[in-house]
This record gives sequence, structure tokens and C-alpha cells, in this order.
Amino acid sequence: MQTPSVIPHIIDQHAEEAAFLWLLRHNAVYAPHYNLKDLAKLDGRVEAHIDGLRIAGDYGWEACCHNLEFKERGEVFIAAVLALEGNLIDRIDKVYQVAEEAPETLTGLISAFGWVEPHHLQGKVNGLLISKNPLWRQVGIAACAIHRVDPGKYLDEAIQDDNFQLRARALRAAGELGRADLKSLLLEQVSHQDTAIGFWAAWSTVLLGGRGKALSLLQTSIIEGSDFSVKTMSLALRVLDLQQVKALLKTLVQSKDRIREAIIGAGIAGDPGYIPWLIKQMESPKLARIAGESFSFISGADIAYEDLEGKLPKNFAAGPTENPEDEEIAMDPDEDLPFPDPLLIEHWWKQHQHNFLPGVRYLSGKPVSEFQCQAVLRSGKQRQRQAAALELALMQPKAPLFESRAVGKKQQNLLL
Repeated sequence: MQTPSVIPHIIDQHAEEAAFLWLLRHNAVYAPHYNLKDLAKLDGRVEAHIDGLRIAGDYGWEACCHNLEFKERGEVFIAAVLALEGNLIDRIDKVYQVAEEAPETLTGLISAFGWVEPHHLQGKVNGLLISKNPLWRQVGIAACAIHRVDPGKYLDEAIQDDNFQLRARALRAAGELGRADLKSLLLEQVSHQDTAIGFWAAWSTVLLGGRGKALSLLQTSIIEGSDFSVKTMSLALRVLDLQQVKALLKTLVQSKDRIREAIIGAGIAGDPGYIPWLIKQMESPKLARIAGESFSFISGADIAYEDLEGKLPKNFAAGPTENPEDEEIAMDPDEDLPFPDPLLIEHWWKQHQHNFLPGVRYLSGKPVSEFQCQAVLRSGKQRQRQAAALELALMQPKAPLFESRAVGKKQQNLLL
């Protein structure tokens, strides 16, 4: 087929914009201010630029191939989409080579596997699953997990593999795919010396209906603190009884440098009895926004939409500043959250608290139920949607975990 005439700088722009928008999209799936409609709209913008590259034929690929030299995640994503859809082995190998040389770009490659339609992946994912290189088996397992396709014996083998990164990804996939038949194998690894393996083994065991040792280890992990603390709370605090949750949160509060985690935990727990305490935390500028999010998790109030916002205090700075002597370089984790006004929030709560029962778990203003979780998946913000997906999986241990990071239109179709 003859390649259509192209305007090079326009095609180059498509390649650059697609990569940039994918980075926005990669962050958006975890963002507190994006809902499914917003995500689908952003996906449409990414897809429009990819379509421009498709139409450009060989030059579209050449533009992507040139950008692969930067070895960035967004550039790998775009090139991988074209390569996988085009079914040309030399192009696929080129993308694989870059990903192997720069493993930090693997998120872009795996995202591409999630983006393209399943029929483009026939034979390709199987080739990864039978690879002798554990890196490619890990990518194959991740690709199956994104599409919620069970890789069968390849998953069974991977959860016992000597390569720790492959094993950790496989343990996580077992939970995502609802492989309750693997619980005994998972349980054997909850005390593993490798932190990631132990965490994902316990996480999947609990998600699949296991309690006992796995849940106890998650409790201990929360108390001791780790890189997985918030992920651990996101699951464990939905399963533990309210008294156990209260004791855990009290322990975090008593450790002054972990109050932020306690605030997040209160929102996960969903008990409206925590709301007066959350309102009190809003008086601290550094904690106000995350306390506001936890308040919304329980109450369902939209702080920005319902005009419950206040003003950031003068001279308040979170994250990096323009001062060259400032050693703070981390981005503000609450940048996209509204700043609540404690007085307005307290007034709202006095008007609405009669609708809430202490000791009952709430998500976005309603008691946790299958119906409410489905509603949140359709219209909630991304973090609330992820919470709803976990709640549903805990209700149905043999069902796959809903993939809230999937292409927006696919999610919308599943939720009709």
C-alpha cells in the first residue's frame, strides 16, 4: 500500500504530543480529580494523535523510532502501539530492545499492551510468556493481567520463579485475576524475605478471601511502616473489624510523623465517626487537603463543586519552590486536591450527619454495597473508583478485580 503524502513537522508533532499526553494519562489514572468521563476524554486526545501517526504510515513509524532514542516511557508507549498493531517483527524487536536497555520505560510498553485491541496481541503475548528471559515473562504476565486474561500454567509457574520481580508481578496478578485456586501457594510466600513478594502474596491472599496469617501480616506491615503502607491500608482496613481499625489508626496517630497515613486510613475505613477528627485536621495547612479527601471518601461531598473550599494560607508552600537553597524537591502529593474550609465543612456536616450511622462503613456518601460500588465506578473520581473496585473484589473473591486504569471507552462499555 502506498504511503500517503505527509507533512513531516505535523507528524513529528503528533509523535511528541502523543507521548506527552500519555504521561498525563499515566498520572491521571491515580489522580484525585479525574473521573471516568475525564479519563475517556484524555484517551481520545491520545488516540487522535496515534491515529495521525497510523495514517502517516512508514513516516509515522520513523518519527516514533527517532524519538525512541530518548528512552522515555511516553515515547516507548507510542512506538509500541504502532509496532504491535503493525505486526512487523523488526519494529516490535526495536521497541523491546529499548525497553530492555532502559527498564524504567517498561511501564510505557506494558501500557501499550493494555491500549491495543486483543486481536493484535495474538501470538505476541504467548511469545513473552515462554521466553527464557524473566523480564519478558514479567511483561507477558502484566499484559494478561491488564486485559484480565488468565495465563494459566504460566502464572502458576511464575509465582514460584527464582526471579523476584517476575514472582512479585505474578503474585499480584493472581489477585487481580481472581485465581482463588492459588491461595495455598500464595499463603506460602506471605513471610518471604523480599518485601514486594511478601506484600503481594498477602495482598492477593486477602483479596481472594483469605484472612488469618495473611491479614495479620498486613496489620503488622501497617504498624511497622513500609513503602507499601498505603496500599496495605487500602485493602486491610476494608476487611478488619472496626475496633481493629480504630486501634491501628490510633497507633499511627501516636507516631507524629504518620498522622497523614492515619488520615488516609480514616477515609478508607469509611466510618463517619472519624469525621469530627478529620475536620480538626483540616486546620493544619499541610494536612488540610488530604483530610478533605478522606472526608469526601466517607461523606460523598464534593468540596470544590459544593463551594466548601477555603484559601491557601499566605506563604504556604508544599513541594519544591523557586528558592535555590530549598532542599525540598518532592512534588506536592496533594496538588490536585481542593483546600477545604474547616468552618464550611463543619457546617455541612451538621446539616447532613443525621444521614450517617457511626459504625457503618461508607463510600462516597452511601453505605458500602455492590450497588453503591457500581455507581462509584461509573461516576466517582479515580481514587474512589479504585476503592470501589477493591470493595467489589472483596465481595466476590473469585471475580477479577475491575481494572480502573483501562482505556476509558472500554471501561464505559463494561459499566453500561
